[in-house]
Amino acid sequence: MSSVEEFRTEIRGWLKTHLSGSFAALRGRGGPGREHEAFAERLTWERHLAAHGWTCVGWPKQYGGRGASTAEQIAFHEEYALADAPARVNHIGEQLLGPTLLDHGTEEQKARFLPPIRAVGELWCQGYSEPGAGSDLAAVRTRATLTDGRWVVDGQKIWTSLAHEAQWCFVLARTEPGSRRHRGLSYLLVPLDQPGVEIRPIVQLTGTSEFNEVYFDGAVTDAANVVGAPGDGWRVAMATLGYERGVSTLGQQVGFRRELDALVALARRNGAAADPDIRDRLTRAWAGLEALRAGALRGTDPSAAKLYWSHWHRDLGELALEVCGPAATLAAAAPYELDDWQRLFLFSRADTVYAGSSEIQRNIIAERVLGLPKEPRP
Repeated sequence: MSSVEEFRTEIRGWLKTHLSGSFAALRGRGGPGREHEAFAERLTWERHLAAHGWTCVGWPKQYGGRGASTAEQIAFHEEYALADAPARVNHIGEQLLGPTLLDHGTEEQKARFLPPIRAVGELWCQGYSEPGAGSDLAAVRTRATLTDGRWVVDGQKIWTSLAHEAQWCFVLARTEPGSRRHRGLSYLLVPLDQPGVEIRPIVQLTGTSEFNEVYFDGAVTDAANVVGAPGDGWRVAMATLGYERGVSTLGQQVGFRRELDALVALARRNGAAADPDIRDRLTRAWAGLEALRAGALRGTDPSAAKLYWSHWHRDLGELALEVCGPAATLAAAAPYELDDWQRLFLFSRADTVYAGSSEIQRNIIAERVLGLPKEPRP
């Protein structure tokens, strides 16, 4: 048996043993559009994972990880999803900030921030998008000034996932007055539990609130809490986005497979599969998911992968309502209780916007991958 198969067998057995007792009820809980589900219990579960060495498996051993290879990390995420284990609450810290600090942080920053991430003692959120700088992230206007050994931060971030549960935020801010676009930005680590921070949840189409507005009004953080050099924040921020679209997406695809299989089963039960158009679209969805997996294993360009999976998932949500028929227009119960297919349809509308809108991904592919001329700017 190869080391990867041994690793896969180990995590599969551990999950089978530990997703039991009080944790058994957490199977399938949480995830996009459902982050409100059993959050405290999922946090307890994640700390249980940490206590047994199953967080940050890809980190080097010297920083508390298992030093797992890429193939082993793929195995972990796939087995976690196949076990229907609850959605992770520490994804942003473990999968985004942690790798960023490993590659770009100082040893002091690693010593301060990595252990609480691995132990799930501190939760993080991502302070990138702003009302006027969402897809066009280089238009960031949140500013920070270094004063008396501290960065003083003023501005507004929006669509900040799980900010209402987080203790820290990594913030892209303009630290060089008069700078424009990609220049003069810095990547700051900012504590949220302080007077200069206000967090306002945003109610979504699903009726839930996992995104937030975050206002900084004289918020402060230590001068040492800048990752990379001041003014070099764009490079660090882009590195973080690359980690966001890494091997954990293989686990995401297992979730997609579960949704597709359930939809096929529903179409067979309610007779929708008798419609040739529905059968054709279900077949195309299956083929698309196979292409997604093949691309992920080959290492598809991150922008191309994001563009493809987000449209695939949005289309699956639309297909789900077609399969459900007229009943899909009715809420399950008052005042606004949604079933899984309605929630999938509504929340997947955001898939092509968050983590980089489709329009921006197309520009990146055209300019950086294909070498086409840049889009004209005023």
